[in-house]
Amino acid sequence: MPSKVGLVYSDEYLKHDTGNHSESSKRLEAILSLLKEKNVLKYLTFIKPRKADLREIEYIHSPSYIQEVREICQGGGGFLDSDTPVSSESFEVALLAAGGVFSAIDRVVGNLDSAFCLIRPPGHHALKSQGMGFCLFNNVALGARYAQNKHHLKKVLILDWDVHHGNGTQEAFWHDPSVLYFSIHQYPHYPGTGDIKEIGEGEGRGYTVNVPLPPECGDGDYIHILKELLSPIAKEFKADITFISAGFDAHRDDPLGGMGLTSQGYGALTSLVKESSKKIVSCLEGGYNLKSLGESVLTHLDSLASRPEGSRGPRGREFNLFPKERINEEPIKDVSPVRSKSLMATASDKYRRTSNGVKEIVKEVKEIHSWSFK
Repeated sequence: MPSKVGLVYSDEYLKHDTGNHSESSKRLEAILSLLKEKNVLKYLTFIKPRKADLREIEYIHSPSYIQEVREICQGGGGFLDSDTPVSSESFEVALLAAGGVFSAIDRVVGNLDSAFCLIRPPGHHALKSQGMGFCLFNNVALGARYAQNKHHLKKVLILDWDVHHGNGTQEAFWHDPSVLYFSIHQYPHYPGTGDIKEIGEGEGRGYTVNVPLPPECGDGDYIHILKELLSPIAKEFKADITFISAGFDAHRDDPLGGMGLTSQGYGALTSLVKESSKKIVSCLEGGYNLKSLGESVLTHLDSLASRPEGSRGPRGREFNLFPKERINEEPIKDVSPVRSKSLMATASDKYRRTSNGVKEIVKEVKEIHSWSFK
C-alpha cells in the first residue's frame, strides 16, 4: 500500500546558490542523506514539483516586487537585503519552491493525508513587496491562497513554529478571517515582530495568534502551548487544511536561535497537530545545524506517517522513535544545557522566563483571544 505521506523534492532546489551562507544547499543535502541512511524514502510518496506561474505568485506578492527579483537574478544575482542573497537561478528555483507547495496541496486534497515540502528558498519572512530573512516568495502564504482559489477550501490554519516570527505570513492575512495564523517564536528576536498583542485588524481581528517566548523554552513548554492553545483554537476554527511553517531552528543546537527543543520534541508537536487537522502540508523554513536539522525532519516525518494510537506500520525500527505517551506529560522545564547563541537571544522583562513564565504567557494569550471565535 502506498504511503499516505508525500515528499516534495527536486535537485533543482540546490541551484539557489547563496555561497557561504547559513541557508545553503547543504541543508537539503543533509536531510536527504539521513533519510536515505534510515531507509525512509521508500515509504514516502514522491511528489514532483512544478513551477508556479507569475499570476499565482501575485496571490501574495506585488507585480513590481516579482519583476524586481527577476531582474536581479537575470543580472547575475545580488542581495534583496543584507541577509538575502540570490544567484542567477534563484528566481526560477523560488517559483519551483512555491509550485512544489501547490503540487503538495493537489495531492493532499486528493488521496494523501499529508505532505512535507523539502524546498528552498524558505518563505515566511517574505512580505508583499520585499524579500528578507533568506526568503524570496512566501511559500506557505501562497499555498494558503492556492488552496482557497484552486480547491475552494474555505478555512486555512497556518502553524508557524520556526524560531523566528513569520512577519510576511502575518502581513498577508492580517485582515483575513478565513486564514488563522498561529505563531510560536522566540521574542524578541529577528525580525522583531510577533508581540502577543498583534492579533490582526478589521474582520481579521483575533485570527492572528502570537505566542512570544523567552529563550531556552523546551519540549514541555511547546507541548503545553499546543495542548492549551492550538488544539482548542483549531477545534473551534475547523480548518479545511493545515499548513506548518516547519522551521527547525528552535532546536537546542541551532546556531541562529536560543531555544531548547529536541529532535524528538518535533515529533511530539507533529503528533499533536495531527489530532486536530484533517489534511497537513508542511513546508521547510529554517534550521541551520545540519545534524539536528536532519534528525528533526526525520521525527517530523515519523509522526506524520505514524498510524493512530502509535501503532507500528511496516517501516521498521527507524520509525516511532518518540514515545507517544510523552505528549501527555505536564509541562516541564527543559534542563538540557542551552547557550544563548545570538545577540538578540535575550528576553525583555515582559517575557523573561520564570518557573511559571510560559504558563503566564499562555494565560495572557487566552485572555486576549477569549472572544475571538465565538
